[in-house]
Amino acid sequence: MGALREDRHVEGPRSWPSLPLAEWQATRQTLHMWMQMVGKTRLALAPRQNHWWHVPLYVTSRGLTTTPIPYGSRAFEVEFDFIDHQLRMETNEGAIKTLALRPQAVADFYQEYLRALAGLGIIVKLWPVPVEVDHAIPFPEDRIHAAYDAAQAHRFFEMLSHADRIAKRFQGRFLGKASPVHFFWGAFDLALTRFSGRRAPEPKTGEWWVLREANSHEEFSVGFWPGSGVVAEPAFYAYARPEPVGLASTSIRPAAAYYSRELADFILPYEAVRSTTSPDETVLDFFQSAYETAANLARWDRPALDRPPSEWP
Repeated sequence: MGALREDRHVEGPRSWPSLPLAEWQATRQTLHMWMQMVGKTRLALAPRQNHWWHVPLYVTSRGLTTTPIPYGSRAFEVEFDFIDHQLRMETNEGAIKTLALRPQAVADFYQEYLRALAGLGIIVKLWPVPVEVDHAIPFPEDRIHAAYDAAQAHRFFEMLSHADRIAKRFQGRFLGKASPVHFFWGAFDLALTRFSGRRAPEPKTGEWWVLREANSHEEFSVGFWPGSGVVAEPAFYAYARPEPVGLASTSIRPAAAYYSRELADFILPYEAVRSTTSPDETVLDFFQSAYETAANLARWDRPALDRPPSEWP
């Protein structure tokens, strides 16, 4: 049999779009509420996993998805499509429902979403109150958040795609236990976590109970915020928990990175990244520099955990 030939069309580098928080704040807040509905569906129905890994969404070639969620002997998936701007719900039996992503109050979207699921034979009871926000308005009552700008949503998706792609390259440099690259709809950030293999200290009295599971083991995390009240503008971040002594006073690469004492995180502004000649390498250098500094201070067994640079993807 003759050799198989695969033709590939390779495009040039995709641009890194600009999306200041002030420009898309209204769309971001509405989309955050819609994502919480979908995320809460996965939380309610998916089997529990360590560190709450059954909760996040995942970047796809079109947006963000739940991945298949079991429902009895069936399964279904919900995806935000930021190219055709629709919410797509599909079962493993081939049934499909879609909702248009358009300017619409959270309260109306919530009712349409539950009706669409019911139309697929899926009944789910959600706690209809958003989490990790300053002023939580129950979904059925929220007529304040009703904005959706398709162009802004698509730029948000492009930013996430870049962050997801680079985080997966960084993920391949590690041989120890690591999380998937996933999007947490509560904090509204993309994250990747590495683990040393050691248990973390017992949580302090009164600490948020969710963190007991999330931070049960010593970890180093990197990720991307598309802009929030915590970090006003889009930014990449890196942190260690528990934080080793001396980390806050160290300097890491590149020069634009800094340590936020308020967050106990290293921050690299997105605008500083997109203005460089090689954004990918700038972010990877930030992740690697922060990891090496934190892991060395915490005395991780790096020869056992790190993939040799000669084998990096």
